[in-house]
Amino acid sequence: MLAFSLGFLSGQLWPSVTAAGCRLEDLTQDPDTHFAGAEPARQAAATTGADSTHASQKLVCLTFDDGPSKNTPAVLEVLERYGVPATFFVIATGYNDEYLPLVRQAREAGHQIALHSASHDYSAIYSSPAAYWEDIDLLRERLSPYVDPDGLTYLRFPGGSTNTVSRKYGGAGIMKELKAQAEEKGYQWVDWNVCGEDAAGEKLSPGEIFKNVVKSTNGQSVCVVLLHDSATTSTTPEALPDIIGWYKEQGYEFCTVEQLYEK
Repeated sequence: MLAFSLGFLSGQLWPSVTAAGCRLEDLTQDPDTHFAGAEPARQAAATTGADSTHASQKLVCLTFDDGPSKNTPAVLEVLERYGVPATFFVIATGYNDEYLPLVRQAREAGHQIALHSASHDYSAIYSSPAAYWEDIDLLRERLSPYVDPDGLTYLRFPGGSTNTVSRKYGGAGIMKELKAQAEEKGYQWVDWNVCGEDAAGEKLSPGEIFKNVVKSTNGQSVCVVLLHDSATTSTTPEALPDIIGWYKEQGYEFCTVEQLYEK
């Protein structure tokens, strides 16, 4: 297993209580100690010393949770302008139906589409392992008009893979069970090690989001950046040009999460 430092929650971050009734302390905290359900070849090379030139490469994945929404087009425009790929961990709550065609647009633009949740309701999805997979099946069904669901093999657990809110609803062992089941089903589950904190209850300015990304990058050679393209994160697209420009100046290559596993 990979031992990156992964931070913050993959859903929404609020000062004390989330929309789903979760306390901040229940959600994945910084740092986590796991990147995903399988080790990227790039990190394996770094660990073994094989292909040291390639292993020293600096890579960054921009990931966006909780979309598509009215803010997704602006995110896609910036990514296209700078020629940068990204990974979108999408939801399909029933409230964002009108934006679901953007999933196809993002995929056709070369971005990776990955699974997040149909409901993003912690109390429902973490009530049992069966409930979680029913939610994922519903998400795949709702996305099927826009992208081939059989190609969606990456997912991000709402709240992150080390959240404690899941045990409140499904018992102490539910996350361990879900991670094992995910891998058995052929999924790779993904956290993050850099967070823009753009889904905070108090809306952050583009400059604040940028500073958070730079601070939490902290010299890491492989970065999986958590950002959001949800309806409430309108300042995130404004922060993207500076974030992209800074990573380019630091010598990072942009890739999707799936491409990271091929490096």
